[in-house]
Amino acid sequence: MINRRKFIHASVFSSLAGAISQRFTNIPKEALVNQPVVVSTWDVGIEANKGAWEVLRNGGRALDAVEQGVMVTESSRSCCVGLQANPDRDGYVTLDACIMDEAFNCGSVAFLERIKHPISVARRVMEKTPHVMLVGSGARQFAIAEGFPLEEEKLYPEAKKAYENWLKKGIYAPVINIENHDTIGMVAMDAKGNLSGSCTTSGMAFKMRGRVGDSPIIGAGLFVDNEVGACTATGQGEDVIRVAGSHTVVEFMRQGMSPETACKKVIERIARIKKDKAKDIQVAFVALNKRGQAGSFALNKGFSYAIRNNSTEKLITAKSLF
Repeated sequence: MINRRKFIHASVFSSLAGAISQRFTNIPKEALVNQPVVVSTWDVGIEANKGAWEVLRNGGRALDAVEQGVMVTESSRSCCVGLQANPDRDGYVTLDACIMDEAFNCGSVAFLERIKHPISVARRVMEKTPHVMLVGSGARQFAIAEGFPLEEEKLYPEAKKAYENWLKKGIYAPVINIENHDTIGMVAMDAKGNLSGSCTTSGMAFKMRGRVGDSPIIGAGLFVDNEVGACTATGQGEDVIRVAGSHTVVEFMRQGMSPETACKKVIERIARIKKDKAKDIQVAFVALNKRGQAGSFALNKGFSYAIRNNSTEKLITAKSLF
């Protein structure tokens, strides 16, 4: 027979467990803040968010918003993402991208050449194949079959000049916030409270031929759990992969941490792994929880992220460990 004290303890524990389990899954719609909302990496996120906001402000789906948003950056000549970006050390531009919706559907492409919008190819992989990731010539073959035009194989003038300067020494030592400023990640919540995310990149400037970083890897460069939140990463992809960065941020949010605190916890983990080399690289995370609250944290100073909702449109300098 259960005595009164044990019954009370059991009741309290049951109530707490129930409250924790429903913290994110049963949030009433009126409790959501800053909804809809879109958040993206770096200063280029301001323009990318404009593209996403056109979808969100009209009641559109977050998945459509995060695709349309980063397509703005893929088309831009003002940053190092897309076909205008810096090449690998052999002089070729290779692109990676992934996308994920509110139902754990996801698609990815890596080592893709001569296709202007890898994010859209990643979405086609998600929606039209039984796979998550296609790479290299197979990814390009799929893109062409899906009607994506094959662009001319060339380096844009700015990228050609940078590549020629790099060839004079040929040393691979990316400058933080500059030569790894080559990714845009975006997470968004729509008017229905559903989350989606995207990430697209040209990879590290002057990387080894065939190198793939975190950006097209679900759980590293991007992760979405519609009950909890979404996260995307930027910076040195190898170190994001080591800790399954974006997935780990989301899991910390599942434990009740704010987006900023969750990002900071993973950055601290990377710093412990890298030890004295941590100040020589950049890694940053941007996260959005189920309440529509956004946050970020970087390993080193110099990272910023852009946010857009019904009340604000601004660029925010992220806090950093160093």
